[in-house]
Amino acid sequence: QVQLVESGGGLVQAGGSLTLSCKASGRNFGAHNMGWFRHAPGKERVFVAGISWKAGSTVYEDSVKGRFTISRDNAKNTVQLQMNSLKPEDTAVYYCAVESYPFLTVVRRNALDYEYWGQGTQVTVSS
Repeated sequence: QVQLVESGGGLVQAGGSLTLSCKASGRNFGAHNMGWFRHAPGKERVFVAGISWKAGSTVYEDSVKGRFTISRDNAKNTVQLQMNSLKPEDTAVYYCAVESYPFLTVVRRNALDYEYWGQGTQVTVSS
């Protein structure tokens, strides 16, 4: 069975940093684009960042550009999200996800294009 497990969330003050990690098991996702989504209270789940299967292209939601960095380690079947200069509006549950099909050229932003999801990790940023 495919499983994705996120870790690294926590409570930080505005301006602080956190690094989220996602470990996949049950299948090698080296040929799949991967992404991070977040779900804040009262809002829908939205795309945050994505990385191509070749790890040469990255895509970010406008509000996190210059602050967040997504990376992957295919040898370990993991994907990371380094978050710097955190703001209260970044508060949400963050989810790691894997696209449904391999070898896709463009990273998808729609959650419906992702098949496998982690359980989520809470990130809370205080003022």
